[in-house]
Amino acid sequence: MFQEKVSANCLNMVTTSTEDGAFQKKGHSARVLSPEEAEKLEKDKVLVSEFKQLKLEKEAQKNWDLFYKRNSTNFFKDRHWTTREFQELKACREFADQKLTILEAGCGVGNCLFPLLEEDLNIFAYACDFSPRAVEYVKKNALYSTERCKVFQCDLTKDDLLDNIPADSVDVVTLIFVLSAIHPDKMHLVLRNIYKVLKPGKCVLFRDYGLYDHAMLRFKSGSKLGENFYVRQDGTRSYFFTEEFLFQLFKAEGYEQVVNEYVQRETVNRKEDLRVPRVFLQSKFQKPFSETSSC
Repeated sequence: MFQEKVSANCLNMVTTSTEDGAFQKKGHSARVLSPEEAEKLEKDKVLVSEFKQLKLEKEAQKNWDLFYKRNSTNFFKDRHWTTREFQELKACREFADQKLTILEAGCGVGNCLFPLLEEDLNIFAYACDFSPRAVEYVKKNALYSTERCKVFQCDLTKDDLLDNIPADSVDVVTLIFVLSAIHPDKMHLVLRNIYKVLKPGKCVLFRDYGLYDHAMLRFKSGSKLGENFYVRQDGTRSYFFTEEFLFQLFKAEGYEQVVNEYVQRETVNRKEDLRVPRVFLQSKFQKPFSETSSC
């Protein structure tokens, strides 16, 4: 269990402890690179060719579909930390047993969706993913029920969510490790799409890769697509967010910032004496009130 010692809105980093022996810090300060890390990033200036970048964009859906074909439902662990980290999933209720409608934008194979449905019986979930194969895995899960959720394939950058979800009907949108896989030039289209189905006064809960995360530092030369944007060997892509970039992205689409902070987590492999620095951005953005509401 996480043990907060200071308000998460504090401007300084707040150290917390976890059950697995790791520690994490929350705050507005980006991770400081070691001299070796800084030198490595400074040298990595060659970008992937424009031809290959266009090909990666065109084949983005195919690459994610192949990812799920190779890994089935086994790659990602179930995210039981979601309600623990995002207390807003419970706090949005005006009374204890109120039914909440959520949208998991980019649901993958349900690693976040199904733990949420198990933990909270008063949730109805819309869930969508770019990959048709991932959507089929969700539908085949033993926990899938059309009474509790509706899942559908969707390219959030161009497919209108209103085709599947009524306008202004969703209490909470989760956007967890999704936006980083989308080209930075198209991220605003996702936020604009989500805005249409979110109730006024309600929130998007965001968690994704932060600047100088261990995964960013592991990319080899020839993987860089642009500033903080990289391609993996399987053709899937990953962007690493700064607090300011994310704030401006949401602000431009009409959202108001509630919380926006780095989570720096260091995991330790005691057997190999290996310390791995993880950096995420964990945030909450609100659609402005049009009338009295609560979140």
